[in-house]
Amino acid sequence: MFGQRKEDPFFTALLTIAENVQEAVHYANDFKVHTVTDLKEVSIKLKNYETEGDTLIHELITKLNKSFMTPIEREDILQLSIKMDDILDGIEEFAAHLEMFSLTEIDEYVQKFMDNIVKSTDEIVKAMKLLARKKLVEMRDHTVIIKEYERICDEILRTSIKQLFISEKDPIRIIQYKDVYEQLEDIADYCQDVANTIETIIMRNA
Repeated sequence: MFGQRKEDPFFTALLTIAENVQEAVHYANDFKVHTVTDLKEVSIKLKNYETEGDTLIHELITKLNKSFMTPIEREDILQLSIKMDDILDGIEEFAAHLEMFSLTEIDEYVQKFMDNIVKSTDEIVKAMKLLARKKLVEMRDHTVIIKEYERICDEILRTSIKQLFISEKDPIRIIQYKDVYEQLEDIADYCQDVANTIETIIMRNA
């Protein structure tokens, strides 16, 4: 008689997308790379996550096209899903570049970037769980934290590139690591884009 409130399929789909992104980023961060073969394994696995993400987006779009009513603006649902998918695309591209450059040595700056990106995806999942429960105002706390992680990544980028030009003498390695650092900063920006989209949803619906 007093059953649980039925979950909204769109909010459930957004949470599933967020959890797939979170799982992929955690996998990339936790995997210990020792050889070029390891890089290949990580690259393949992240490509699988990226493919799964594309499937989830496609399923969500199909739901949107078939539904007459949605819990929030359908454009906001689509935008939020695409912004989360950008993170997944970014981490897959990052892994592909590590393999392409055969960079088996992950320095402290790459790890610092990853630590903050991992924590950002954790906050995104927390926010999506609140969205699924229609607790929109409470989501704002998580957007603030995500933006702080992005600010930290801005500082890491400046420091890492400065130190790269000071300490590295091989011009090829400078190009490679600078590319990797900038890719990671882009991923942090994608996390902030998700936070900004969440704030737009809060503003329109809370």
